[in-house]
Amino acid sequence: MRVIVVGAGVLGSMHAWQAVERGHEVVHLERESEARGASVRNFGLIWVSGRAAGPELATALRARELWERIGEQVPALGFRANGSLTAVRTEAELAVAEQALTLPDAADRGYRLLDPEEARAANPALRGKLLGALHCSRDAAVEPRTAQPALRAALAASGRYTFLPGREVREVTGEHAVRDDHGDTHTGDLVILCTGAWTGGLVRELAPALPVRRVRLQMMQTDPLGETLTTSVADGDSFRYYPAFAGTALEQLKAVQPQPPVAAEHKMQLLMVQRKDGGLTIGDTHEYDQPFGFDVDEDPYEHLAAVAEDLLGRPLPRIRRRWAGVYAQCTDTTRVVHREQLRDGVWLVTGPGGRGMTCSPAIAETTAELANL
Repeated sequence: MRVIVVGAGVLGSMHAWQAVERGHEVVHLERESEARGASVRNFGLIWVSGRAAGPELATALRARELWERIGEQVPALGFRANGSLTAVRTEAELAVAEQALTLPDAADRGYRLLDPEEARAANPALRGKLLGALHCSRDAAVEPRTAQPALRAALAASGRYTFLPGREVREVTGEHAVRDDHGDTHTGDLVILCTGAWTGGLVRELAPALPVRRVRLQMMQTDPLGETLTTSVADGDSFRYYPAFAGTALEQLKAVQPQPPVAAEHKMQLLMVQRKDGGLTIGDTHEYDQPFGFDVDEDPYEHLAAVAEDLLGRPLPRIRRRWAGVYAQCTDTTRVVHREQLRDGVWLVTGPGGRGMTCSPAIAETTAELANL
């Protein structure tokens, strides 16, 4: 088969990967010269620990297996099974971590509650005051800024992959064909649209009632830390954000430990992961009301820096980059992704939200199975 994939973010790249792996030919179109959206403006986290029980967790666990397998084939992805520590600094946060251990799927997530000494043994860079940490051995990381080019290079080596950047698809024409803004028509046996947060234009025409919203986040990156952050790190506010931690202990946490005003206003948690160059990617915020601002607010960065420094017990290196990103999320947040067959041989796949980097390999695998690739 000849498969036309539109969109070269991580979701589109993984759909291309699935098609080539199954022996098919892929023509891959991207409107930019390189993917510039949420796929490169994220932590690179393969984040299993907080996923909701049921289909979301199953998808994340399958994706984690696939990421590791693909990472062995494509070392340039920078895949590393580094796990994560959710730092616990108050008794209320400790209670949430303890309740997480009672989940029926706690073992599948790789949960283990560490005391302060064990937490520092697992990640010596955490020198701040801790009551402990929830360890998740199933979490992992890749390099988001280089993942898509690395995947494309491996796909090109197959001889069955063509990447066409700078091509904005304007129309789905006839059976299994698209027309781009150069006036060229690309015909195949299957079209898969993975357009990310681009929900206007062609996407609106094809799916006017698309049940997806856009979410904006702010993040930053530091100069090299000068030491190894052996795990990814989250703070106790992440318990509020991830559905796995819902329960009586979380409700008590919310009652007795409100977030600082800046964190509450910007719907914040701290996530921190070290890049291959030693720098730290730190975030994030969540903004849902559109239109989004064209600029970024400084208060969230100050809050994130203070929390990170508290956990590390030292000043952060110089902040060298700040950015905002926008991703597409299903309005029903219990859904992992919106996957819709628009017509015979034409599929739209979008809306994984903050789960896109984590779940993309498994999402693409399911699409391939449904489309009989």
